[in-house]
Amino acid sequence: MKTFQIPNKYRSSVISQIKADRKEIDPRGRDYSSSILNFGKVRFHIARHFGFCFGVENAIEIAYKAINENPDKRIFLLSEMIHNPTVNRELQLQGVRFIQDTKGNNLIDWTELTSEDIVVIPAFGTTIEIENMLNAMEINPYHYNTTCPFVEKVWNKSEELGKKGFTVIIHGKVNHEETRATFSHSKVNAPSIVIRDLEEAKLLSQIISGSIPERDFYALFEGKYSDGFDVQKDLQKIGVVNQTTMLASETEDISSLLKTTVLTKYGEDNLSNHFANTRDTLCYATNNNQNATLQLMNIDVDLAIVVGGYNSSNTSHIVELLEEKFKTYFISDETKLISDKSISHFSLSDKTERISTNYLPQKEIINIAITSGASCPDATVDAVIKKILLFLKIEN
Repeated sequence: MKTFQIPNKYRSSVISQIKADRKEIDPRGRDYSSSILNFGKVRFHIARHFGFCFGVENAIEIAYKAINENPDKRIFLLSEMIHNPTVNRELQLQGVRFIQDTKGNNLIDWTELTSEDIVVIPAFGTTIEIENMLNAMEINPYHYNTTCPFVEKVWNKSEELGKKGFTVIIHGKVNHEETRATFSHSKVNAPSIVIRDLEEAKLLSQIISGSIPERDFYALFEGKYSDGFDVQKDLQKIGVVNQTTMLASETEDISSLLKTTVLTKYGEDNLSNHFANTRDTLCYATNNNQNATLQLMNIDVDLAIVVGGYNSSNTSHIVELLEEKFKTYFISDETKLISDKSISHFSLSDKTERISTNYLPQKEIINIAITSGASCPDATVDAVIKKILLFLKIEN
């Protein structure tokens, strides 16, 4: 695995050592059991896989390379490079400006850019339309392109499906940067649809089977299908790809449901002609982080803390998993730990930050599960652990 040159401030003496020790024992990362940091009064149960993935480290390295190689030029990012407030804020302190917000709304008008400017493509990738626009402005969109290789793998699979006459079904959030980029690349090569979850997959399944009239498709999936989509023709051959940060298990459930629908309609002998095997589009890091989270749920803890950006899809799914079993606190960094009595944390249900009290139980030994999203620096997780130790007056 390649070693990336990223700022040392994102590394952590404690977490990095734990990861190094686990890698030496289990180089393939197949043991998903958690690690334990035992401080007597408090025990931290740390997920086997979490923190910066290959794609994130690659993006950070390229972004800082752009800064270092162009000291006299204006540098822009199309949008947040990754969904982590610390990393994005520090890029802005380096003078990097964001052209769009995460929903694609412009913060800077395109007319403000010149051919002398540097534009960095974020890890989520971008649309073909934006690539073409930058090329027309004589700005090279590929020189500092931080698109995650696993996102590009999904694009390549979509192109492959299109060449074989399959329609591409994208499991993702229609307004997410990565899904917008994947949809843009996919629709050039194949009829394409974005579905959010298993419930939408069930609706699509009923349309394929005929339980729901074909004409209802256009209202049910308004704004989620490519131009010229022909329901009667374009749902005869399908393949499922994903936004790489979605729940891997849900992508598999969606794929399984649609495969069964196609099997029922066309028969087993004709299955391969109507349903494509696309399992290889699942991101290894998303898979590993989610599997490690599931393993974390097999132990008994008093609470769980998940660290990461509140708009991070992969982090949100980790929170959703842990909330099934534990009282879970989703925080962006150590500043959200107000005291040993109060914590400010993000609620996925109403998308607001709230303050909870008495989050650390009054007991002889406190057990805390801790993990983070793929865009969260190890140093931030380290800082969370150290602040809790400070509150509990434990030396580290």
